[in-house]
Amino acid sequence: MGLFGFLKKKERARETGAGPATRTGEPSRLDTEAERARQREIARATTAKIDAIESAMAHDIFNEPEPAWGASLRRPARTSAQLAADAGAGATLPMLELATTELLSDDAPALPGAEADADSAPVVDEIAITFANGEVDSARQMLRDSLAGDGGADRTVWWMLFDLYQTGAHQAAFEDLSIDYASRFETSPPTWAPLAPGKAAGSKPFAGVTPTEAFGPLLDEAIAPQLARLLALAPGGAPSRLEFGRVQAVTAEGCARLLQALIVLRGGGRELIVAGAADLAEIVRASLAMGERTAPEAPWLLLLELLQLMNREKDFEEAAMDYCVTYELSPPQFEAPANVATAATAHLPSRADRFMLPALIDGDAGALFDAIDAYAAHTDLVVLDGSRLGRIEYAAATVLIGRLRALAAQDKVIELRDINHLATVLFKLLGYADVARLYPHKY
Repeated sequence: MGLFGFLKKKERARETGAGPATRTGEPSRLDTEAERARQREIARATTAKIDAIESAMAHDIFNEPEPAWGASLRRPARTSAQLAADAGAGATLPMLELATTELLSDDAPALPGAEADADSAPVVDEIAITFANGEVDSARQMLRDSLAGDGGADRTVWWMLFDLYQTGAHQAAFEDLSIDYASRFETSPPTWAPLAPGKAAGSKPFAGVTPTEAFGPLLDEAIAPQLARLLALAPGGAPSRLEFGRVQAVTAEGCARLLQALIVLRGGGRELIVAGAADLAEIVRASLAMGERTAPEAPWLLLLELLQLMNREKDFEEAAMDYCVTYELSPPQFEAPANVATAATAHLPSRADRFMLPALIDGDAGALFDAIDAYAAHTDLVVLDGSRLGRIEYAAATVLIGRLRALAAQDKVIELRDINHLATVLFKLLGYADVARLYPHKY
């Protein structure tokens, strides 16, 4: 019997009057009907509280949808007042916002195989090798055959096929698979997010060091130094990456500073990568009050900028109309974003600038590996960003792990982040987990 069950039993005993007997001659506290009624009400209230606690614990443990590898649960967003109160109470309080698994492992990576069914694991490995060798059609057929058989219960197989469709820009097939996935697992399917093409159509996609800044939990004027660093590095031509997964509240001053920086960072043909833009947009929207003409305009304009970056024209037009009604001013015009990529929310903020991997790593990758070594020479935390990596050839993967082993021998901490599931299975098979932390992208 659990602790809560024991307490419930004790309270039920009190409610029915089956408590400890009184000694002979001493008056009982439950002699009157009024006292009995009062004790029953106390018992019912206590039981209700226990039920609510047990229900919340059961929901957190059992009823949340199964997360992707390394995924973590997010707690509700906190207000500016709550954040300020936490700061005043001490540095340990904000840790309560983290999921238990994050507190224990710092977003420790979960690898393919932990979720893969034992029967399908060998097939998954074979498919990953087949894809790495460039036999894309064969890998696709093997994945389909596996889904029709024992692999249909293994989400790893589904995720690998989703990734194969996205790397090949097969949107119709991806959407058909999404319907089957939602029906099979009774959960929301992945959303279509093809690989970012690079700076411009026909140009060579960028690979190299990407200046990165993670913001949160309060977006206020204190973000100025982070934005200044990105602005100083922007003329170098590398994409700038901003992460908003930890932001829980905003101020008008913070919105104004971020808005000005976003306009500059995406100007001049420079590329911008924004992680968690949708979450930030909802936080900013919640801070707005339609009709309050005396309120600062910056949060409204930041919301419009974020919706434009995400290419959400309909939502932009609705917010623009609300802005117009509030201030009786003409809103900005919608312009389809150029050279802007949105990424999934990074719940664990980056602690270093990332090295962006290209869409394809083939046998002629010596210059790429030399660039990784040069980047690693200036940092103890080597973060390789695989959000654009579609495929790495088997031979190149064996050379890369040799380079990473040499870096690990120098006490470098190595992370491969946002890797697709086909590449993650291959990396695990080749022993990458012995020298690096693998963080597959989340579905």
